[in-house]
Amino acid sequence: MPQLAVGAVLGVLLLTACQAAPGASHDEERPATSAAVAEVTLPPTSGRFDYQLGAAYEPAGGLDVVVRDATADPAPDAYNACYVNGFQTQPGEDDLWLDGNEDLLLHDAAGELVVDPDWPDEYVLDPGTEERRERILGILGPVITGCADAGFDAVEIDNLDTWTRFTEPETGLIEQADALALAAEYIDVAHGAGLAIGQKNAAEATTEGHDLGFDFAVTEECAAYDECGSYTGVYGQHVLQIEYTDNLPQDFDVVCASADRAPLTILRDRDLVGPGDGAYAYEQC
Repeated sequence: MPQLAVGAVLGVLLLTACQAAPGASHDEERPATSAAVAEVTLPPTSGRFDYQLGAAYEPAGGLDVVVRDATADPAPDAYNACYVNGFQTQPGEDDLWLDGNEDLLLHDAAGELVVDPDWPDEYVLDPGTEERRERILGILGPVITGCADAGFDAVEIDNLDTWTRFTEPETGLIEQADALALAAEYIDVAHGAGLAIGQKNAAEATTEGHDLGFDFAVTEECAAYDECGSYTGVYGQHVLQIEYTDNLPQDFDVVCASADRAPLTILRDRDLVGPGDGAYAYEQC
């Protein structure tokens, strides 16, 4: 389990790897960020991409870009992004948060713990004060640096968009400014460890996320919700796009033909299972 303190002072180095994608002028004039930056490598924009949070596996022909859970090993000879749930708890980690850290979890107006209704085994973190954010970082910061130690190239931080889903004090409230403040802390830790960091979802805040220091984006279902341009318009070609078979209102061929889809776009099954499972699905544009 991650330790409860982060003792390292993060070095601030020059970001040299963030080169503009052809035709992406916004990258050429990338604004200065408030986050610490380091030498990082961005994901390739071509090759075979897979999103393997449910099961890690090696497909025939290998991989060029892959996202795997922080508990998995990186894939050989590929660009590896490490999944970290930065704004909600992971299933099976209740003791870590409930034993002495329950005040870091979101509560509703009645004082009850808030869970994600779509993922009822995940509590929602509460970044509402600087003191809470620092303690959350003390728990999850070592997970991020552990990704670097394991050999990952990048990290994606899930559930940044909690402020769009928990909007009322009665049911639990997260302010956008607080979520972005915690995101900035994660960016500092990732860059200090030499990792690129991807903004996960939150189409409403791609400009703010880019300005904070996110290096690329990971988007789920942007074609289903007609918001892919919100990502590619800000991050250019450095977007990893995942669509799901259970929520695709158009043929995948139509998604692939879209002018604003990401260069690396795939269709996966919702649970991201491995090829040996009957529910497995995978296509790439």
